[in-house]
Amino acid sequence: MITDYSIQAVAINAIPLIFAITIHEAAHGYAARKFGDNTAYVLGRVSLNPAKHIDPIGTILLPLALILTGSPFLVGYAKPVPVNFGHLRNPKIDSIWVALAGPGSNFIQAIIWAVFWVVIQGIGIQEPFLTSMAKAGVLWNISLLVFNLFPIPPLDGGRILAGLLPARQSIALGRLEQWGFFIVLGLAFTGIIGALWMEPLSALFLGIINLLMTPLQMLF
Repeated sequence: MITDYSIQAVAINAIPLIFAITIHEAAHGYAARKFGDNTAYVLGRVSLNPAKHIDPIGTILLPLALILTGSPFLVGYAKPVPVNFGHLRNPKIDSIWVALAGPGSNFIQAIIWAVFWVVIQGIGIQEPFLTSMAKAGVLWNISLLVFNLFPIPPLDGGRILAGLLPARQSIALGRLEQWGFFIVLGLAFTGIIGALWMEPLSALFLGIINLLMTPLQMLF
């Protein structure tokens, strides 16, 4: 049975999650276009329309299951934006920037939600729904940022690592892509990715955001 709290939790998390995933994917497409590949643009995927990016399982069912089961980490995914890396002007280097665009957008969104959080508290707004949504916005974006930086393809971190490695090692890493998502899920369910990756990196990025918010907090 779904309680009122659960329904409220879904409502609080829905807006930050949709923004986090939609902007993440659109950022990949935008970066790819800037570096010479119009594939995502031609297919209409350089868009802030959530319907263009929503994956029924990764965007809805997986996050919903994590919320309702009280998972300490909130992750999800959207339909990957198609990128033809061969069309990039400098494929090896440009692919790194295209991959970084998604997590980078999540970091920027986390900062925006943190600013919103500090401001509404600073001006005395005590509306629990708004403060909870701001908190969820920070946590969703940090979780997606850290999760996507895990260095196994097809995650962004795997593509970044492939761009940094010499050609032979990069090709070897690319062979993992067809199994990469299952490897990541296995590591997640055994707790390895949480303890050794998500926890320390999430703490690092949250610390950076707290540091960035210090001047704003001092104003209030």
